[in-house]
Amino acid sequence: MARWLRPLVGALLLLEGAAALSFLHHRYEELVQALFRVQSQCPYVTRIYSIGRSVEGRHLYVLEFSDYPGIHEPLEPEFKYVGNMHGNEVLGRELLLQLSEFLCEEYRRGNERITRLIRDTRIHIMPSMNPDGYEVAAKQGPDSNGYLTGRNNANGVDLNRNFPDLNTLMYYSREISGPNHHIPLPDNWKSQVEPETLAVIQWISSYNFVLSANLHGGAVVANYPYDKSLDQRFRSHRHTVNTPTPDDKLFQKLAKTYSYAHSWMHRGWNCGDYFADGITNGASWYSLSKGMQDFNYLYTNCFEITLELSCNKFPPEEDLERQWMANREALVAFIEEVHQGIKGMVSDENNNGIAGAVISVQGISHDITSGDMGDYFRLLLPGTYTVTASAKGYQPLTVTTTVGPAAPSLVHFQLKQEVVRKPVERKVSGTRMNNKALQKKVVPRATHRGTQR
Repeated sequence: MARWLRPLVGALLLLEGAAALSFLHHRYEELVQALFRVQSQCPYVTRIYSIGRSVEGRHLYVLEFSDYPGIHEPLEPEFKYVGNMHGNEVLGRELLLQLSEFLCEEYRRGNERITRLIRDTRIHIMPSMNPDGYEVAAKQGPDSNGYLTGRNNANGVDLNRNFPDLNTLMYYSREISGPNHHIPLPDNWKSQVEPETLAVIQWISSYNFVLSANLHGGAVVANYPYDKSLDQRFRSHRHTVNTPTPDDKLFQKLAKTYSYAHSWMHRGWNCGDYFADGITNGASWYSLSKGMQDFNYLYTNCFEITLELSCNKFPPEEDLERQWMANREALVAFIEEVHQGIKGMVSDENNNGIAGAVISVQGISHDITSGDMGDYFRLLLPGTYTVTASAKGYQPLTVTTTVGPAAPSLVHFQLKQEVVRKPVERKVSGTRMNNKALQKKVVPRATHRGTQR
């Protein structure tokens, strides 16, 4: 199917039986009511949980969609949307409420696309990461809202500059051939972050998220990592240096998926700025330190992008329906991107899942790890790859696999335990001694599944 036809076909599928929605700004109590209303309408495929509280004690609620809410099913990827990280950037908050209601309504109607999405994906939606900041911005209203009013949390901290700075550690680690994934946090990190940031870090540490987007406002562009410039000599907020990740081409594809499914983002000219294809490398736009999307990529298995969705950070209510129609197909299409690349189980010879196994792709210097059940998900573009699974105490296993454009390839790894040979003891002239030279290396045998090395 031609590339330009795909968003059109998807949009037509969503238009079938689309429900009439209310387009209003929701204060905290109204937001909570809206989430619980959706949960009550779709009780068998939704769950509401809180990941923590804000500075002023408001819950950071998440609405989950799944055919088995509250349960991770092996080989079913975890996806998340986070909105309203900056309290005065409110469109994402309202879009995620609309998306929640839409997914529920279309599931009840039997929409095949939405039913399949909920059946095959565990979707987590957090409409507001900064409910305290939102309340400050909402008191001003869309007409008189200042550009920064309500942006920060109740302690005056910008939450998108509050995550541990793993970029600097990564750049240094790369120079000494250190780890390229799950970079350890500084010892004192908890004392340096806000309650909302702490809650999110603990949240993304508890779920094996594969793909994510956080929704902002003030521009119209899909922004992908790295956000922080590689060149540490430059400290200017607006200095631009393109700083790609090892997965740069994949991130561009993810960003374009949203941009081209959006009604006008892909055109490039928006809010007085121009971004080719409606996408940008974050550091190429401006360097940002301690941001959430880089943290996701460097500390977890999650690939996250940042969606800037409106020139007006607090659009009037009469503009919300137009914005929803512009973003609806893009929001659904981006979730579907979690189903690409390769996935599978890493297990031992008794078929027990191995948690924390490292999945390495030759030519891409960024690894991911298997989850608690031993399942893994590695987003990749179509192509042929050499992939290695390794775990402590096991012999690594390498396979070659081809990834297609339609669905993830299923690639399982069954690892054999390493053979540990004890030193051979010999008697020489009435004494006993260890002869290390007699310790033989174990030469693995090739199997039809790949090469063990």
